[in-house]
Amino acid sequence: MKRVTKSVVSTAIFAAVAALGTLSVQAADLRVIHAGQLLATPGEAPKSEQTVVIEDGRIVSVHNGYLAASEFGDDASVIDLKDQFVMPGMMDMHVHIQMELGPQNDSEKVRLSSADIGMQSVGFARKLLHAGFTTVRDMGNEFTHLNALRDGVEKGWIEGPRIIAGRMIAATGGHGDIDGMRHDLLEKYTSSTMCNGGDDCLRAVREAVKYGADVIKITATGGVLSDTTTGTAQQMTDAEMGTIVETAHGLGRKVAAHAHAAGGINAALRAGVDSIEHGTYADDESIRLFKENGSYLVPTLLAGDTVVQMAKAGQISSAAISAKALRVGADLIENFGNAYRGGVKIAFGTDSGVSKHGINAQEAVLMNQAGMPEMDVIKSATVVAADLAGMSDSLGTISEGKHADIIAMDKNPLDDITALTDVSFVMKAGNVFKNE
Repeated sequence: MKRVTKSVVSTAIFAAVAALGTLSVQAADLRVIHAGQLLATPGEAPKSEQTVVIEDGRIVSVHNGYLAASEFGDDASVIDLKDQFVMPGMMDMHVHIQMELGPQNDSEKVRLSSADIGMQSVGFARKLLHAGFTTVRDMGNEFTHLNALRDGVEKGWIEGPRIIAGRMIAATGGHGDIDGMRHDLLEKYTSSTMCNGGDDCLRAVREAVKYGADVIKITATGGVLSDTTTGTAQQMTDAEMGTIVETAHGLGRKVAAHAHAAGGINAALRAGVDSIEHGTYADDESIRLFKENGSYLVPTLLAGDTVVQMAKAGQISSAAISAKALRVGADLIENFGNAYRGGVKIAFGTDSGVSKHGINAQEAVLMNQAGMPEMDVIKSATVVAADLAGMSDSLGTISEGKHADIIAMDKNPLDDITALTDVSFVMKAGNVFKNE
């Protein structure tokens, strides 16, 4: 057990709070971390024996050597991570906190109420945070509960990562629309964020922003988990995507595009989207457009691996989904290396919810296996992800003025990327949520 020295919080209160399990450890407002190895800025070499000073949830300064807490104030407390590798909290740019794919998934669509799903998402959020992911971008769920979860975490009511809430907009009958149900249920569950034609898509974006969306997601192409044989080619028109991007950007919102086939990827990039999610069949033209536009690829290799394994094990009941899973899931991983070698900016994202929440760092292992060096993998989950989220001024590195989102582990992930799958310490905004 790592030892936290407390100067303000009494031992009795500390023990009582820790016993509750689901609450964060509220230490003094002024904290000092002694880090054995510190990767303050991914992309630069880590340093040994560092002191990180935190006040009111923000990083005040970073110093060489282990400086005494008393140098920074009488009420400062020490967090001893001298035997740990310390780095910024990880960020996952593509999750679905309100779902987790499995044998019961089909029945849960009609069996669980929206309130049930909202309550379930609280547990999933906690898993994400304890896995070392201090910020996530949710790419589409029932928006009232998603927004409530985001706001509840921000207010400290719920234990979870910082949430960027996305709202999905899709073409009628396309990926993201409801499918695989009897007709009266299709009508009941179809969302008003379906749109057809430029004016209707303009309405959908405005409505999404009105109801609290932080980011807009569009489904430019078909998808694996749609229970239909419509394939993975382009489904939204060039005009629809152009209207969505123009409207969203005008309202201060970024646009992410789910896209598998090259034609849909390229159309979305020409429309000016900020990121491509999955990007399975990106071609040479895609890579050129990525670099020309400054857009990011969020690869979600873990989702591809998950659906392949599920299909092989017979755990996907729909023949249409199973066929797509075996083909697209495998190709997603194989083609990722081409985009990386082509110089595309890669932001870490898992599609967690397709895979189980809490195992998100397995994405890093797959990225590394596909040829991405350890440091670049870590950069994708910190510096690059923060840039995509538009939060580089407050996240992504351990430096003065930024949120104190800090994680630690026993091993150095630059030597063994699997170290990211076993995080022992999690701090978000200066509050300790895990210290094993």
